[in-house]
Amino acid sequence: MDDPWWRSLLAYRALFLGLALLTLFFRLLPSGQTPGSLPGPDVLLCLILAWMVRRPEYLPLSVIVIVILMEDLLLQRPPGLWSAIVVLATEFLRGRVTLTRELNFPVEWMLVSGIMLGMMLVNRLVLAIVFVPQPGFGLVLVQSLWSIAIYPGVVLLSQLAFNLHKPAMGEVDRAGRRL
Repeated sequence: MDDPWWRSLLAYRALFLGLALLTLFFRLLPSGQTPGSLPGPDVLLCLILAWMVRRPEYLPLSVIVIVILMEDLLLQRPPGLWSAIVVLATEFLRGRVTLTRELNFPVEWMLVSGIMLGMMLVNRLVLAIVFVPQPGFGLVLVQSLWSIAIYPGVVLLSQLAFNLHKPAMGEVDRAGRRL
């Protein structure tokens, strides 16, 4: 248990949980959102996808489910729907970790953008099928476009502030294990 790799893994998981709680806190603050104003980006989704592309081992499925389910409950969304969609998207990325490792950033950004737009459409489709009232398509589209626009900033911040980078082919950690 005194393995530095294990401590690093737990430190990154704790860091993610702290960042998730911080983004939820700021999202719940009454920040002057007046009716008719444009929605802000989904920073938590950008954070999850950026970390999943770079180091999927730092975000186990249980952590993602707990954080997104808590967000569903706090934001009074249908519990579990967005969580399931996020889990499907992150597991899609986790299954393609060897592919995403070799992508340059513009292609990665396009992949993540497509995933975000697909998530938005699946969410809207499921809510429409069960006749749940939902915000206008334009507002949800603007939020998705804002999220796509800030994704590079989230990646840059994760890389500079938290040293979260994609492992290179053949890269090993301090203990000699392949990444």
